[in-house]
Amino acid sequence: MRRLDFRSARWRKSRSSSETNCVEVALVDGVVGVRDSKNPGGPVLAFTRAEWTAFLSGVRGNEFELDELAR
Repeated sequence: MRRLDFRSARWRKSRSSSETNCVEVALVDGVVGVRDSKNPGGPVLAFTRAEWTAFLSGVRGNEFELDELAR
């Protein structure tokens, strides 16, 4: 994946997130960036739109239940 510049991106976080435990997302050149809101200058995970869509589908389908991941 090419190196993208997320420094001037418009970051968004969920309305349901707390002040201390949340991530932010931004879209740059068709790539979704995800970062820790407590560390805005830190690393950014980058996903294609297809990867992000698959992740959201898994979240909505309860594929990531913590008790299931612990097994």
